[in-house]
Amino acid sequence: MDATDRLLNALAAQRLLPVLRSADPAAAADRTRRLLDAGCRAVELTTSTPDWAEALAALKAEGRGLLGVGTISTAEQAESAVRAGADFLVTPFPAPAVRPVAAEAGVVLIEGGFTPGEIADAAGRGPAKVFPAHVGGPRFLSSLRAVLPDAVLIPTGGISLAEAPSYLKAGALAVGIGSGLPEDPDELADVFRAG
Repeated sequence: MDATDRLLNALAAQRLLPVLRSADPAAAADRTRRLLDAGCRAVELTTSTPDWAEALAALKAEGRGLLGVGTISTAEQAESAVRAGADFLVTPFPAPAVRPVAAEAGVVLIEGGFTPGEIADAAGRGPAKVFPAHVGGPRFLSSLRAVLPDAVLIPTGGISLAEAPSYLKAGALAVGIGSGLPEDPDELADVFRAG
């Protein structure tokens, strides 16, 4: 199984992709560990967290889960993420400079887009992030699925945990959630229990 299949299988099983933004890298690392302990298989850290590369490298040394870096917009950020051990990279919008870095490293790229053209372009290379998804909502995602039936779409941005099922029903592989995941370990485990 290649890297893309491993990531897509993990996302299909957990249906949500936690997107961690934190002012504190230690807090981001701790939250990642709690998510993995609860059965989450893939977590996205972001470049908006200070010292994110060091936090990622420390987490990767523990050898658990698929860990990616989001809010990647430059080749330099992508190279830092690859050096730190990222399993996947996520951009918020089309990022041509990131594509060759991901390809050369064999790291999965989830490229972002908002317009149908941007999303179709990204989906032609791999999984596509629909961002900011809350602007269009589930109906926008349904419209995209109608013209891109084979696309792997991951809507992210402004989506609450309660709204996630609507996006999944509209055809999302998984939904990026930046906040609102439960803190209680048992409740968190329920969220990531494979269906």
